[in-house]
Amino acid sequence: MDPFADLLDGVRARTAAFCQAVLEPPWALRIADEAPLALVTILRGQAWVVPDDGEPVQLCTGDVALVKGPGPYTVADDPATVPALVVTPRDRLRTPEGVDVTDELVRAWRSAGPGSDGTTVVASGTYRVTGDVTARLLSALPPIVLVGRAEVDGPVPDLLGREVGRDRPGQQVLLDRLLDVALVETLRAWFARPGAAAPGWYRAQGDPIAGPALRSMHDDPARPWTVADLAASVGCSRAALARRFTAIVGEPPMTYLRDWRIALAADLLRSTDLTVDAIARRVGYANAFALSVAFKRARGTSPSRHRAGEAAVPPSRDPGGSGSPRPRAQPASVVPS
Repeated sequence: MDPFADLLDGVRARTAAFCQAVLEPPWALRIADEAPLALVTILRGQAWVVPDDGEPVQLCTGDVALVKGPGPYTVADDPATVPALVVTPRDRLRTPEGVDVTDELVRAWRSAGPGSDGTTVVASGTYRVTGDVTARLLSALPPIVLVGRAEVDGPVPDLLGREVGRDRPGQQVLLDRLLDVALVETLRAWFARPGAAAPGWYRAQGDPIAGPALRSMHDDPARPWTVADLAASVGCSRAALARRFTAIVGEPPMTYLRDWRIALAADLLRSTDLTVDAIARRVGYANAFALSVAFKRARGTSPSRHRAGEAAVPPSRDPGGSGSPRPRAQPASVVPS
């Protein structure tokens, strides 16, 4: 499996109340659902995503925005419109005064037609983002990623637009799956655009030396890899592999492998009942002691304390495995439509 697919494996859409919102201006929705990641696409009309700390970003028909949480933000017809509804955790809709109006509004939106020329139709979904592996993907994204309709490859936006107008069995499941595909297509478009600050592990996938080495580590992290083994599998010298891999990915092969193994171990500790020794062997360490030493050095806590959910000393490296300090907040990245 390639690194991009591995990091996406833990990201799934879940049922969201706004999958078929039909809105007449003026309108504004305060999004305070604490979701780690959300996708918003405009099926008709236009809207603005207004972060609490940052510049508003406009979306037109067919555009897609990915918004990183868990902080709140606003989606509105105009940046100046005051929100009349708040989306809270578990997709509940409340007035600013705290009155729950979820059921009546969802029924109204589902029965609403396209209406006047001023109508905006919004499809959106939030994503389950769990574990250290997926955190490596989120760390590579700015607060808002905006991709224009012309940059999105495939028919998913059209399929979303067609499906939200229906009321058929299995509709919610289909919408969730379409949103999953839309996420992949949006990330591909953003990472591939000219001048994009794509992470090194993504850029490396197309390289004839670094790419196969990365895939080998992801396919079999438990193998006792050495630089010589990786170089032999690629068909180049150790020096050539180390030089090329470090230049593109941003860190040496063995450093990347160590961080990848620790991320896998961290997720297995939280998501399975496997012993520390079994996890160690699965991710490439000889035994529980070897994993514990490496884990504590990287995370500032032991595997058992991590499993118990105890707080750790923040690591000095960012979860994206870039080998550099965690970056400060970045402005929205935009692909013109």
